[in-house]
Amino acid sequence: KMLPRIVKLAVTDVRFPTSLEQHGSDAMHTDPDYSAAYVVIDTDCGLKGFGLTFTLGKGTEIVVCAVEALARLVVGKSLQEIVSDFGGFYRLLTSESQLRWLGPEKGVIHLASAAVLNAVWDLWARAEGKPLWKLLVDMDPKQIVSCIDFRYITDALTEEEALDILLKAREGRKQREDQMLREGYPAYTTSCAWLGYSDELLTQLCADALGNGWTKFKVKVGADLEDDRRRCRLIREMIGPSNTLMMDANQRWDVAEAIRWVSSLADFKPLWIEEPTCPDDILGHAAISKALAPLGIGVASGEQCHNRVMFKQFLQASALFVQIDSCRLGSVNENLAVLLMAHKFQVPVCPHAGGVGLCELVQHLILFDYICVSGSLANRMCEYVDHLHEHFASPVVIRNGHYIAPEDIGYSCEMLESSVQSHRYPEGDVWKANTSKPEVKMDTF
Repeated sequence: KMLPRIVKLAVTDVRFPTSLEQHGSDAMHTDPDYSAAYVVIDTDCGLKGFGLTFTLGKGTEIVVCAVEALARLVVGKSLQEIVSDFGGFYRLLTSESQLRWLGPEKGVIHLASAAVLNAVWDLWARAEGKPLWKLLVDMDPKQIVSCIDFRYITDALTEEEALDILLKAREGRKQREDQMLREGYPAYTTSCAWLGYSDELLTQLCADALGNGWTKFKVKVGADLEDDRRRCRLIREMIGPSNTLMMDANQRWDVAEAIRWVSSLADFKPLWIEEPTCPDDILGHAAISKALAPLGIGVASGEQCHNRVMFKQFLQASALFVQIDSCRLGSVNENLAVLLMAHKFQVPVCPHAGGVGLCELVQHLILFDYICVSGSLANRMCEYVDHLHEHFASPVVIRNGHYIAPEDIGYSCEMLESSVQSHRYPEGDVWKANTSKPEVKMDTF
């Protein structure tokens, strides 16, 4: 069948004032306003594609500028032209000779690439009449491989190895798909224990979550050791010894400090410490991982990993639980590469989803990973935060601590137009009413 041609790409700065109630607060990001550069693609047949990349407020306007700079590489192309060589299209966007200098494949320009590519994937899934995860599951393994840019990672994963992984995983694939449709994918919640929450709120949220079937919980740490011990004791007493606890420092410590700090929290039996140090410090993460292994504590990272090359090195250094992000990496294309590398290195993938729209998007990737790549749920779970889902046309569905496989077509990126208009920055009604959040102009940077 003929696929549509892209005739327009529009981008909007959409921000939600989550900092007012300390949602999303951690040791390094004390006042986040969950935000997005929101992309809408129009085609010549009326079909639309929706995509986004996630930010914390200030600077979203810079990502919007970067999206606009990439738009000329997309407008005028037919969807057929793109998907017949999706790996080549990915490289076209990420390797444009002048824009590449602003990355390459990292920072603002890569966030913008993710927003654009997410919209293209959403458009493709809609054109095929399938949810994104089902589009991927039904794809021929050779076509999956053709979506990936293998440049810089062939020392860790070749095209032939990737194809072999996908072909071997065909065994039992139908049963795993049926299982996901029945049970959903296991999730953990971060919504109970943001750093800015009071003990009373933390206790109430934990009690509510336990009542709703949650068994896996994450707590933010890193601001004050005694306070961390008190809060971790509180949450461990609430959830009991058999439920799973993770800790997240959001890049707070130096390497030696991380080892000391987490060692003094070891009696609360965390499965992992997340982002203990600078997210770029691969060898530092490896050192922390080695030091904490005798305590039975793993290390997790990835939400700020720029690209597949960083993940390659983390895996080669045996440094982490892999936390892919649907908006930090270059959309589905680059996440496919990381999922396949993680499987080769036998490292669990536990996606990051703390932010507006991230739960909606990443559920598709982790369903594909289980059904078509890893075939395992051992030590695997996908993050969930209970914020802002009401602004999406196809909000994520959670039941008994599991992501329920999306049925609506597309990549679940589409936001309600009323939400976009009321939260667009700075002219939306929410921001006009909120005088405590002054407008940030470009010349302040």
